[in-house]
Amino acid sequence: MAEHEKQQMELENEQQVNEEQPENPENKEQVDNPDPQGSDIDENERQKDEGAEGESGTEQASAPSSGEVDLKKALEERDRKIEQLEAELEEARRTAEENYQKWLRAQADFDNFRKRTRTEKEEMQKYASLSVIEKLLPCMDNFERALTAGRENPDFDSLLKGLEMIYAQMNKLLEEEEVKPIEAVGTPFNPEYHQAVMQVESEEHEEGIVVEEMLKGYMLKDKVIRPSMVKVSK
Repeated sequence: MAEHEKQQMELENEQQVNEEQPENPENKEQVDNPDPQGSDIDENERQKDEGAEGESGTEQASAPSSGEVDLKKALEERDRKIEQLEAELEEARRTAEENYQKWLRAQADFDNFRKRTRTEKEEMQKYASLSVIEKLLPCMDNFERALTAGRENPDFDSLLKGLEMIYAQMNKLLEEEEVKPIEAVGTPFNPEYHQAVMQVESEEHEEGIVVEEMLKGYMLKDKVIRPSMVKVSK
């Protein structure tokens, strides 16, 4: 107990001594700011840390997110497809215009061909008998000569001889054009080649036989030009 009281008294004496001593301003400054240079270093470190944090935030703010990257790629792909489709559309339009022009030219050529063909056909129909008429003209010349000779010299034998010559000339012309007479007398009646004018009694022929030809019929190749006008037995 005595020891405890002794220590208490020593502490009170030291406290009293300290209160009596005047306070040193320099010591106070040293206490308040024991190391000014260390304070500046701390301030610089703090500014560096704040700058690093700002740069990190700026980098984080400027760096695009994955969603933005995907959207940008999608927009670029869309623009590329649009350009491709526009190019294909332009090519299709150009091809269509070329085909349309070709069709117009082909249509014009076809119209000209049709008009030319129609004109040629009309001319062929118009002058189809030209070659035959050219061959008939010499026969007409011979007829005129025969008639003139008959008027100047009424010699029947000479006239007959001239007509026979003209007839032979006509037959030759018809043969060259593949025109031939239809056989009628003595053949069975055929409505495709014969035209019955009347029926007559005949003891020499059976029923339905052509007994007389009143007008000769002709065929051009396999086509009947004119049927024979005949009398048929009954």
